[in-house]
Amino acid sequence: MDDISNSASAPPPHYPTPPPVIAPSAPPTPPRKGCGSRIFLWVVVLLFLLSLLGNVAQFLGGLVPGPARHSHAGGPRIEESVMEDNDAAEKIAVVDVSGIISSHLGAQSGSSQVELIRAELKEASEDVKVKAVVLRVDSPGGEVLASDEINRAIAAFQKKSGKPVVASMGNLAASGGYYISVPCRWIVANEMTLTGSIGVIMHTYNYRGLMDKVGVAPLVFKSGKHKDMLSGERMPGDIPDDERPMVQALIDETYGQFKHIVRQGRADAFKQNDGAGKALSDDWEDYADGRILSGRQALESGFVDQLGNFQVAVDAAKHIAGIKNADLVQYQERYDLGDFLRLFNRTQTPAIKVDLGMDGLKIESGQLYFLAPTSLR
Repeated sequence: MDDISNSASAPPPHYPTPPPVIAPSAPPTPPRKGCGSRIFLWVVVLLFLLSLLGNVAQFLGGLVPGPARHSHAGGPRIEESVMEDNDAAEKIAVVDVSGIISSHLGAQSGSSQVELIRAELKEASEDVKVKAVVLRVDSPGGEVLASDEINRAIAAFQKKSGKPVVASMGNLAASGGYYISVPCRWIVANEMTLTGSIGVIMHTYNYRGLMDKVGVAPLVFKSGKHKDMLSGERMPGDIPDDERPMVQALIDETYGQFKHIVRQGRADAFKQNDGAGKALSDDWEDYADGRILSGRQALESGFVDQLGNFQVAVDAAKHIAGIKNADLVQYQERYDLGDFLRLFNRTQTPAIKVDLGMDGLKIESGQLYFLAPTSLR
């Protein structure tokens, strides 16, 4: 019994404390990938889908009558947009010519200003609802050849389609800007419009004196004495005496063509208008010496038919076309995904432009221009 009582009163055996259970650590979170590449991918996919939907809509638009949306092979792709909806059955197309008239290709579209205007006139010619065109001009002029091609395109459009073109002159419609307005059936100018400047200019520099100061001497090999005509590297004494008359003869020939275009264009318009417009005054050539004219002065000399703004030109277009009401439409160059992607395929180094608040006029040496002197600054 003593043994049993002794054993019952004895303390329980001591067991060592077990080590703490250490839970396994969570696996490291993988670094999140940047979302920039995903956004770019989604943008590309979205643009592709939009382009695809646009092509489908263009195809269906060719099957169902509706607003024009055309693409000419070998030329600018243009589409029609409504400028002013008057709920009319007929339309008047507005063609804008602004800035320097040039045959240079556009940086994005790859089409020149001349090609774009031709495409717009072609669109207006093929659309039976278009009854007239308003040529809205705000230009100091530009290249001789580009101005002449636009002039011929307007004359051919009127002759082929029978639809009148009314010129609406803005702030400036001088030199080449007037040259492209001359074939129009009717010309409207604002009283404050600067127009005229009928003439030709060729511009170059002689920088041989500067070359001599910095120690640069030209080395020229040529097949004839006039092969380096208008070169700025020659000493003034090395310029042949007969070179200036040769250049002046070229200027005079182009100037004579300008006056012929003015005389013929204004005479044809006056005849077609049955005397309703203004005929050239007897002394109009006295004002065709390169001087700038106001709209009122141009009216007095017969260079324009009427004073007024753009709305006056639209009303004149409706009157000549014999319609009472019309929607105003414009044609815009159309871009798709291919044009966007071409921006990424350019290998040349992008140019950096510093905006100083003014843009220099790009006058090429030896190039003939119908250009107002107010733009030579």
